[in-house]
Amino acid sequence: MTAILLFGAGCMHAETKSAKPKWMWIDLSANWERLSCSDSIRYYVNRCRQAGITALVLDVKGTSGEVVYPSEHTSQLTEWKGVARRPDFDYVNTFIARAHEQGLEIYASLNTFAEGTGLLKRGILYSSHPEWQAVNYVPEQGLVRQLDIKDKLVLFANPALPEVQQHEIDLFREVAVKFAFDGLILDRARYDNIQSDFSDFSRTQFEKYIGRQLERFPEDIYEWAADGNGGYVRIEGPWFKKWIEWRASVIYRFFERARAEVKKANPSIRFGAYTGAWYPSYYEAGVNWASRDYDPSRHFDWATPEYKNYGYAELLDVYTNGNYYRNITVKEYRASTGGHRNETDSKASYGDHLCVEGACNYSRELLCGRPFLGGLYVEDYKGDASRFARAVKMNLERSDGLMIFDIVHIINNGWWEMLATAIKEYEQTARHER
Repeated sequence: MTAILLFGAGCMHAETKSAKPKWMWIDLSANWERLSCSDSIRYYVNRCRQAGITALVLDVKGTSGEVVYPSEHTSQLTEWKGVARRPDFDYVNTFIARAHEQGLEIYASLNTFAEGTGLLKRGILYSSHPEWQAVNYVPEQGLVRQLDIKDKLVLFANPALPEVQQHEIDLFREVAVKFAFDGLILDRARYDNIQSDFSDFSRTQFEKYIGRQLERFPEDIYEWAADGNGGYVRIEGPWFKKWIEWRASVIYRFFERARAEVKKANPSIRFGAYTGAWYPSYYEAGVNWASRDYDPSRHFDWATPEYKNYGYAELLDVYTNGNYYRNITVKEYRASTGGHRNETDSKASYGDHLCVEGACNYSRELLCGRPFLGGLYVEDYKGDASRFARAVKMNLERSDGLMIFDIVHIINNGWWEMLATAIKEYEQTARHER
C-alpha cells in the first residue's frame, strides 16, 4: 500500500510506513497521440509501476480550457494537433482502471485559469467567453487584452471574476463526482504573471478592498520605465504592496471555496495543488503557497504583515512544487553564475533556493513542517542522466516524495532504468539509515 501524505497540525501523517510517494505527471498535449489507445496506456502504466512510481497525475483539462471527457460545462477535446481519438475511447476511465489495477493512485490535474492556447488559437477565450480574458499591463503597450498579446502561448482568464471562479469549480466538482480519482491537483491556479490582471473589474474590486479610489491606474500600482539597455524596470507605486496582498487574497478565497465545494461533492477525494517552488518571486503570480504560520513580511519588502493571512497550505491535502533547477546542491548553485529566471518571473532571481537542495530546504521552512513532494523537470538534465538521477535522489531525500514532470521526457530520453535505479538506490540508503 502506498504512503499517503496528508496535511495536519504542522506535521506529516502517513497512512502506512511504506516508501515515500513518487508521482509521474502525464501532460495532456505532449502525450496526446502516444496515449490514444488502451494498449498504450496499459504499457506505460506498467512501466511507471516497474520504475517505482506510486501515483499518476493525469491532465484532464488542458491549457485550451477543453477537457478530455464529455462535460456539462465546457467542450470535450477529441482532436489535438491533427490527431483525433476514437469517439468511443474512454480515455479517463481507461487510465483510472489501469492505474488501480497496478496498485497506483491517480490524480486528476486541471489547468485552472488557463482558458486558451495561442499556438492553435483555440479555447473558451477564443470561442465563447472572450469577456473572461485577463488584461495585462505590458511595457510600452499599456493595458492589453490577452487575445491581443502577440505570441502568447497560454492565455489566462481573470481569476477575480465570479463567473470564472464558478466555471472552474463546476469542473472540479464534475471530475470529483464523475470519476474514481484519488485526488484533484490544481495547476495554473494563479494569475498569469505580475502584469495581470488590470481590467476595470479588478480595479473596482481592489478599490473596494482598500476602501478608496485610486487616482492613477495602473501607475498607483506600478509603472514600467525604460532601463536604458533596451529593457524595462518596474517602478512601484504607493499601492503596490496592497495590490500584491489583494491578489493573494483572491487566490486564497478561491481555494477556500473550491476545497469546500469539492469536499461537499466527494468527501473522500483529496484536494491538492502544484506551484513553482520559487517563493521569493512567486508573489508575482498572486499565490502564497506557504503556511499561514509563516510571515514573509519579516524577510521581503513586497509583503505586508497581512500577506501571511492568505497562505493556503492548510487548505491542501496534498501539495507538490517544482524544483526546476539544473544545479542539484547549494554548493553547485554557489559555484554557478547564480541568476535564474523562472517561468512566472519578470526578471532573474538569486538565492540558495534556486537549486534542488535549497528549494526543498526552503519549502520545508515555508510550509512549517507540512509535507510536500519535490518536483523535477526532466529536461533540465537533458544529456546528463547522472545529474537526473541525483535530482531524483535529492528530492526524495529532502522532501516527502517525488513528482516527475513529465513522462514524455522519460520516454524520449530512454531513462526508465535510470529512474528505477535512482529510486531503488535512495530507498536502500534510507532503509539502512533507519
